[in-house]
Amino acid sequence: MSKIINCLIVDDEPIAREILENYLKKIQSFNIVSTCKNALEAFQIINSKEIDLIFLDISMPDISGLSFAKSINKQIKIIFTTAHREYAVEGFNLKAVDYLLKPISFERLLQAINKFIDESITMNNSIPEEIINEKNEYFFVRSDRKMVRIDFSDITYIESFSDYLKIHLTDKTIITRETITNIEAKLPQKDFIRTHRSFIVSISKIDSFTNEYIEIADNAIPISRTYKNIVVEILGI
Repeated sequence: MSKIINCLIVDDEPIAREILENYLKKIQSFNIVSTCKNALEAFQIINSKEIDLIFLDISMPDISGLSFAKSINKQIKIIFTTAHREYAVEGFNLKAVDYLLKPISFERLLQAINKFIDESITMNNSIPEEIINEKNEYFFVRSDRKMVRIDFSDITYIESFSDYLKIHLTDKTIITRETITNIEAKLPQKDFIRTHRSFIVSISKIDSFTNEYIEIADNAIPISRTYKNIVVEILGI
């Protein structure tokens, strides 16, 4: 059975709570345990329920989000949500997953969710495949000093050069500083296959193949010994 990520939303603004709640309902396997208007309510929830991730406002009455974050179990991950940019440094010093400035877009929330998933994978936590592969069929990468949207359906193949990747799309190529292993974790396994330590291909974009390589749009992608058995099993070579 897939692991459900239990979330808590803590914000004194009703509209802010509603926006986050609507966003999270679109992401499979993220369960909203409760929404709270202050830290005191949140303390009651985390003391009685299992919480994995908190979306936490900073500027709240009585107990601030920063004070609340300092006092809870460090295994509970936090994504700060605030209208105040000046708290960013202190927020990241508390090992927050991310720091979202209001108004928060759905795309920006997905970036934060990606960070949460990446950290959880690094810590060898169990993350259900459907969370990694959900993301509305796309993810974001940083390229040319901006975040660029990559649709799964547009990817033909991915090529690695040390800490850089070339993501070959149907109409262009995106270069990003990223490892192929991290990107592989974001891709739906049923649609993509690793053929080599430096290559991932989209199964639907394959034009032809042999025992040694796969052809996509006149490009020959090698099949290495390490991945040959997996490729053979999937493609039936």
